[in-house]
Amino acid sequence: MTASTLETRFRAGDPRALARAITLVESGLPAARPLLRAAREIAAARGPAGTVVLGVTGSPGSGKSTLTDALIAHLRGQGQRVAVLAVDPSSPYSGGAILGDRIRMLRHHADTGVFVRSLASRGALGGLSPRAMPVLALLEGAGFDWVILETVGVGQSEVDVAAACDHTLLVLTPAGGDGVQAFKAGIMEIADVIAVNKADLPGADRTVRELLAAQGLGRHDEHTWLAPVRRTVAQTGEGVDKIVDAVLAHRAFLGEAGLHDRRERRAEFEVRTLVQDRVLRRAREMSGNLYARVARGELDADAAADALLAGA
Repeated sequence: MTASTLETRFRAGDPRALARAITLVESGLPAARPLLRAAREIAAARGPAGTVVLGVTGSPGSGKSTLTDALIAHLRGQGQRVAVLAVDPSSPYSGGAILGDRIRMLRHHADTGVFVRSLASRGALGGLSPRAMPVLALLEGAGFDWVILETVGVGQSEVDVAAACDHTLLVLTPAGGDGVQAFKAGIMEIADVIAVNKADLPGADRTVRELLAAQGLGRHDEHTWLAPVRRTVAQTGEGVDKIVDAVLAHRAFLGEAGLHDRRERRAEFEVRTLVQDRVLRRAREMSGNLYARVARGELDADAAADALLAGA
Protein backbone atom coordinates (compact mmCIF):
# COMPACT_ATOMS: atom_id res chain seq x y z
CA MET A 1 0.00 0.00 0.00
CA THR A 2 1.49 3.34 -1.07
CA ALA A 3 1.65 6.31 1.30
CA SER A 4 -0.94 8.26 -0.71
CA THR A 5 -3.30 5.28 -0.83
CA LEU A 6 -2.92 4.74 2.91
CA GLU A 7 -3.73 8.39 3.64
CA THR A 8 -6.74 8.30 1.32
CA ARG A 9 -8.08 5.18 2.99
CA PHE A 10 -7.41 6.66 6.44
CA ARG A 11 -9.37 9.79 5.55
CA ALA A 12 -12.20 7.56 4.30
CA GLY A 13 -12.41 5.85 7.70
CA ASP A 14 -10.95 2.49 6.73
CA PRO A 15 -10.17 0.63 10.00
CA ARG A 16 -7.36 -1.33 8.32
CA ALA A 17 -5.71 1.92 7.31
CA LEU A 18 -6.09 3.17 10.90
CA ALA A 19 -4.47 0.02 12.25
CA ARG A 20 -1.59 0.39 9.78
CA ALA A 21 -1.17 4.06 10.69
CA ILE A 22 -0.94 3.18 14.39
CA THR A 23 1.72 0.57 13.62
CA LEU A 24 3.76 3.19 11.77
CA VAL A 25 3.45 5.61 14.69
CA GLU A 26 4.42 2.95 17.23
CA SER A 27 7.50 2.15 15.14
CA GLY A 28 8.46 5.82 14.95
CA LEU A 29 8.66 5.73 11.15
CA PRO A 30 8.66 8.94 9.04
CA ALA A 31 5.79 7.53 6.98
CA ALA A 32 3.52 8.22 9.96
CA ARG A 33 3.90 12.00 9.74
CA PRO A 34 1.54 12.65 6.78
CA LEU A 35 -1.07 10.48 8.48
CA LEU A 36 -0.72 12.41 11.73
CA ARG A 37 -1.07 15.70 9.87
CA ALA A 38 -4.23 14.37 8.21
CA ALA A 39 -5.60 13.20 11.56
CA ARG A 40 -5.00 16.57 13.21
CA GLU A 41 -6.55 18.36 10.24
CA ILE A 42 -9.70 16.24 10.51
CA ALA A 43 -9.90 16.66 14.30
CA ALA A 44 -9.40 20.44 14.02
CA ALA A 45 -12.23 20.66 11.48
CA ARG A 46 -14.55 18.91 13.95
CA GLY A 47 -13.54 21.31 16.72
CA PRO A 48 -12.67 20.59 20.37
CA ALA A 49 -16.24 19.42 21.06
CA GLY A 50 -16.04 16.74 18.36
CA THR A 51 -14.64 13.65 20.07
CA VAL A 52 -14.99 12.90 23.77
CA VAL A 53 -11.54 11.81 24.96
CA LEU A 54 -11.88 10.03 28.30
CA GLY A 55 -8.98 8.77 30.39
CA VAL A 56 -9.67 5.84 32.71
CA THR A 57 -7.17 5.33 35.52
CA GLY A 58 -6.97 3.84 38.99
CA SER A 59 -5.16 1.24 41.01
CA PRO A 60 -4.53 -2.27 39.62
CA GLY A 61 -7.45 -4.58 40.30
CA SER A 62 -10.02 -1.80 40.53
CA GLY A 63 -11.81 -3.12 37.45
CA LYS A 64 -10.76 -0.52 34.88
CA SER A 65 -10.89 -2.94 31.95
CA THR A 66 -14.26 -4.36 32.98
CA LEU A 67 -15.66 -0.87 33.44
CA THR A 68 -14.26 0.20 30.07
CA ASP A 69 -15.94 -2.81 28.50
CA ALA A 70 -19.24 -1.81 30.14
CA LEU A 71 -18.80 1.77 28.89
CA ILE A 72 -18.34 0.47 25.35
CA ALA A 73 -21.55 -1.56 25.59
CA HIS A 74 -23.52 1.40 26.95
CA LEU A 75 -22.20 3.87 24.37
CA ARG A 76 -22.78 1.46 21.50
CA GLY A 77 -26.34 1.11 22.72
CA GLN A 78 -26.64 4.85 22.14
CA GLY A 79 -25.23 4.52 18.62
CA GLN A 80 -21.84 6.03 19.51
CA ARG A 81 -18.65 4.86 17.76
CA VAL A 82 -15.99 4.03 20.32
CA ALA A 83 -12.21 3.58 20.16
CA VAL A 84 -10.15 2.26 23.06
CA LEU A 85 -6.41 2.68 23.53
CA ALA A 86 -5.47 0.24 26.28
CA VAL A 87 -2.03 1.01 27.70
CA ASP A 88 -0.51 -2.17 29.10
CA PRO A 89 2.62 -2.95 31.11
CA SER A 90 5.72 -3.50 28.98
CA SER A 91 7.38 -6.87 28.76
CA PRO A 92 10.90 -6.65 30.26
CA TYR A 93 12.08 -8.93 27.43
CA SER A 94 10.41 -7.83 24.20
CA GLY A 95 9.31 -4.34 25.25
CA GLY A 96 5.81 -5.06 23.93
CA ALA A 97 2.51 -5.00 25.76
CA ILE A 98 2.10 -7.94 28.15
CA LEU A 99 -1.67 -7.82 27.88
CA GLY A 100 -3.12 -7.65 24.38
CA ASP A 101 -6.26 -6.33 22.79
CA ARG A 102 -7.17 -9.88 21.73
CA ILE A 103 -7.90 -10.81 25.35
CA ARG A 104 -9.71 -7.56 26.13
CA MET A 105 -13.31 -6.80 25.34
CA LEU A 106 -13.72 -9.87 23.15
CA ARG A 107 -17.48 -9.50 22.84
CA HIS A 108 -16.98 -6.39 20.70
CA HIS A 109 -14.53 -7.89 18.20
CA ALA A 110 -17.10 -8.17 15.41
CA ASP A 111 -18.58 -4.70 15.98
CA THR A 112 -17.39 -2.29 13.27
CA GLY A 113 -18.29 0.61 15.57
CA VAL A 114 -15.62 -0.42 18.08
CA PHE A 115 -11.84 -0.24 17.66
CA VAL A 116 -9.53 -1.54 20.39
CA ARG A 117 -5.75 -1.30 20.38
CA SER A 118 -3.14 -2.16 23.00
CA LEU A 119 -0.04 -0.05 23.52
CA ALA A 120 2.95 -0.79 25.72
CA SER A 121 3.77 1.74 28.45
CA ARG A 122 7.50 1.17 27.76
CA GLY A 123 8.23 1.79 31.41
CA ALA A 124 7.05 5.41 31.39
CA LEU A 125 6.68 6.60 34.99
CA GLY A 126 3.49 8.52 34.30
CA GLY A 127 1.94 5.49 32.60
CA LEU A 128 2.08 6.80 29.00
CA SER A 129 4.84 6.20 26.49
CA PRO A 130 5.84 8.96 24.03
CA ARG A 131 3.91 7.04 21.34
CA ALA A 132 0.59 7.23 23.18
CA MET A 133 -0.21 10.82 22.22
CA PRO A 134 0.18 10.48 18.44
CA VAL A 135 -1.84 7.25 18.53
CA LEU A 136 -4.53 9.17 20.39
CA ALA A 137 -4.43 11.82 17.66
CA LEU A 138 -4.98 9.14 15.00
CA LEU A 139 -8.01 7.80 16.85
CA GLU A 140 -9.47 11.30 17.08
CA GLY A 141 -8.83 11.86 13.39
CA ALA A 142 -10.61 8.61 12.58
CA GLY A 143 -13.86 10.27 13.65
CA PHE A 144 -14.88 8.22 16.67
CA ASP A 145 -17.48 9.77 18.96
CA TRP A 146 -15.63 8.57 22.07
CA VAL A 147 -11.97 7.68 22.53
CA ILE A 148 -11.18 5.95 25.82
CA LEU A 149 -7.60 5.82 27.07
CA GLU A 150 -7.28 3.09 29.68
CA THR A 151 -4.00 3.33 31.58
CA VAL A 152 -1.81 0.76 33.28
CA GLY A 153 -2.82 1.63 36.82
CA VAL A 154 0.41 2.21 38.70
CA GLY A 155 -0.85 4.41 41.51
CA GLN A 156 0.12 7.94 42.44
CA SER A 157 2.67 8.49 39.67
CA GLU A 158 0.09 7.89 36.95
CA VAL A 159 -1.11 11.42 36.42
CA ASP A 160 -0.11 11.92 32.77
CA VAL A 161 -3.59 10.78 31.74
CA ALA A 162 -5.02 14.11 32.94
CA ALA A 163 -2.79 15.97 30.47
CA ALA A 164 -3.68 13.58 27.65
CA CYS A 165 -7.47 13.61 27.87
CA ASP A 166 -10.46 15.94 28.04
CA HIS A 167 -11.85 14.15 31.10
CA THR A 168 -10.35 11.76 33.65
CA LEU A 169 -12.31 8.95 35.29
CA LEU A 170 -10.70 7.66 38.47
CA VAL A 171 -11.74 4.10 39.35
CA LEU A 172 -11.55 3.08 43.01
CA THR A 173 -12.83 0.14 45.04
CA PRO A 174 -14.18 -0.15 48.59
CA ALA A 175 -11.33 -2.48 49.58
CA GLY A 176 -7.55 -2.13 49.51
CA GLY A 177 -7.26 1.37 50.95
CA ASP A 178 -8.22 3.06 47.68
CA GLY A 179 -10.17 5.68 49.57
CA VAL A 180 -7.09 6.68 51.55
CA GLN A 181 -4.86 6.64 48.46
CA ALA A 182 -7.26 8.93 46.65
CA PHE A 183 -6.84 11.63 49.27
CA LYS A 184 -3.16 12.03 48.44
CA ALA A 185 -1.96 14.82 46.20
CA GLY A 186 -1.99 13.98 42.52
CA ILE A 187 -4.55 11.22 42.18
CA MET A 188 -7.45 13.10 43.74
CA GLU A 189 -6.57 16.28 41.86
CA ILE A 190 -6.70 14.75 38.38
CA ALA A 191 -10.16 13.18 38.76
CA ASP A 192 -13.06 14.81 36.92
CA VAL A 193 -15.36 11.88 37.72
CA ILE A 194 -14.87 9.17 40.36
CA ALA A 195 -16.28 5.66 40.12
CA VAL A 196 -16.44 3.55 43.26
CA ASN A 197 -16.45 0.24 41.42
CA LYS A 198 -17.45 -3.12 42.90
CA ALA A 199 -20.00 -1.14 44.88
CA ASP A 200 -21.77 -4.35 45.82
CA LEU A 201 -18.90 -5.08 48.23
CA PRO A 202 -19.00 -4.05 51.89
CA GLY A 203 -17.62 -0.61 52.60
CA ALA A 204 -18.80 1.08 49.40
CA ASP A 205 -20.99 3.61 51.20
CA ARG A 206 -18.17 4.49 53.57
CA THR A 207 -15.74 5.00 50.67
CA VAL A 208 -18.21 7.33 48.97
CA ARG A 209 -18.67 9.33 52.17
CA GLU A 210 -14.90 9.60 52.68
CA LEU A 211 -14.37 10.81 49.12
CA LEU A 212 -17.08 13.44 49.41
CA ALA A 213 -15.67 14.58 52.75
CA ALA A 214 -12.16 14.83 51.26
CA GLN A 215 -13.45 17.02 48.44
CA GLY A 216 -14.97 19.38 50.97
CA LEU A 217 -11.59 19.85 52.64
CA GLY A 218 -9.94 21.19 49.51
CA ARG A 219 -9.95 24.81 48.38
CA HIS A 220 -13.07 25.45 46.31
CA ASP A 221 -15.77 28.00 45.54
CA GLU A 222 -18.96 28.14 43.49
CA HIS A 223 -16.91 27.93 40.27
CA THR A 224 -14.97 24.80 41.27
CA TRP A 225 -15.82 21.49 39.64
CA LEU A 226 -16.11 18.82 42.33
CA ALA A 227 -15.78 15.39 40.78
CA PRO A 228 -19.08 13.49 41.03
CA VAL A 229 -18.71 10.22 42.92
CA ARG A 230 -20.74 7.39 41.38
CA ARG A 231 -21.21 3.79 42.47
CA THR A 232 -20.70 1.15 39.76
CA VAL A 233 -20.71 -2.61 39.42
CA ALA A 234 -18.87 -3.02 36.13
CA GLN A 235 -19.59 -6.73 35.72
CA THR A 236 -23.33 -6.09 35.56
CA GLY A 237 -23.17 -2.61 34.01
CA GLU A 238 -24.82 -1.04 37.03
CA GLY A 239 -24.15 2.68 37.30
CA VAL A 240 -22.37 2.98 33.94
CA ASP A 241 -25.06 5.29 32.59
CA LYS A 242 -24.42 7.63 35.52
CA ILE A 243 -20.70 7.70 34.68
CA VAL A 244 -21.47 8.76 31.11
CA ASP A 245 -23.89 11.42 32.35
CA ALA A 246 -21.22 12.75 34.74
CA VAL A 247 -18.62 12.95 31.97
CA LEU A 248 -21.05 14.83 29.72
CA ALA A 249 -21.90 17.15 32.61
CA HIS A 250 -18.20 17.93 33.02
CA ARG A 251 -17.98 18.55 29.29
CA ALA A 252 -20.82 21.06 29.52
CA PHE A 253 -19.11 22.67 32.54
CA LEU A 254 -15.89 23.15 30.56
CA GLY A 255 -17.66 24.56 27.52
CA GLU A 256 -15.94 25.09 24.19
CA ALA A 257 -13.38 27.48 25.67
CA GLY A 258 -12.47 25.04 28.44
CA LEU A 259 -12.15 22.16 26.01
CA HIS A 260 -9.94 24.27 23.76
CA ASP A 261 -7.69 25.08 26.73
CA ARG A 262 -7.39 21.38 27.55
CA ARG A 263 -6.49 20.58 23.94
CA GLU A 264 -3.75 23.23 24.04
CA ARG A 265 -2.37 21.71 27.24
CA ARG A 266 -2.47 18.31 25.57
CA ALA A 267 -0.47 19.66 22.63
CA GLU A 268 2.07 21.13 25.03
CA PHE A 269 2.32 17.82 26.88
CA GLU A 270 2.77 15.88 23.63
CA VAL A 271 5.53 18.15 22.31
CA ARG A 272 7.31 18.20 25.67
CA THR A 273 7.14 14.39 25.89
CA LEU A 274 8.66 14.03 22.43
CA VAL A 275 11.42 16.51 23.26
CA GLN A 276 12.28 14.63 26.44
CA ASP A 277 12.29 11.31 24.61
CA ARG A 278 14.58 12.57 21.85
CA VAL A 279 16.96 14.28 24.25
CA LEU A 280 17.23 11.13 26.37
CA ARG A 281 17.77 8.98 23.30
CA ARG A 282 20.46 11.34 22.04
CA ALA A 283 22.06 11.38 25.48
CA ARG A 284 22.27 7.57 25.49
CA GLU A 285 23.95 7.65 22.09
CA MET A 286 26.52 10.24 23.17
CA SER A 287 27.14 9.17 26.76
CA GLY A 288 30.33 7.26 26.05
CA ASN A 289 32.25 6.93 29.32
CA LEU A 290 30.59 9.94 30.99
CA TYR A 291 28.64 7.81 33.46
CA ALA A 292 31.74 5.85 34.41
CA ARG A 293 33.64 9.11 34.98
CA VAL A 294 30.87 10.38 37.26
CA ALA A 295 30.92 7.10 39.17
CA ARG A 296 34.72 7.39 39.61
CA GLY A 297 34.41 10.95 40.88
CA GLU A 298 36.29 12.41 37.91
CA LEU A 299 33.29 14.47 36.82
CA ASP A 300 30.28 15.81 38.65
CA ALA A 301 26.78 14.96 37.45
CA ASP A 302 25.92 18.57 36.57
CA ALA A 303 28.93 18.84 34.27
CA ALA A 304 28.05 15.52 32.63
CA ALA A 305 24.47 16.66 32.06
CA ASP A 306 25.70 19.95 30.57
CA ALA A 307 28.01 18.04 28.22
CA LEU A 308 25.20 15.80 27.00
CA LEU A 309 22.79 18.70 26.49
CA ALA A 310 25.41 20.68 24.60
CA GLY A 311 25.96 17.74 22.29
CA ALA A 312 22.23 17.02 21.88
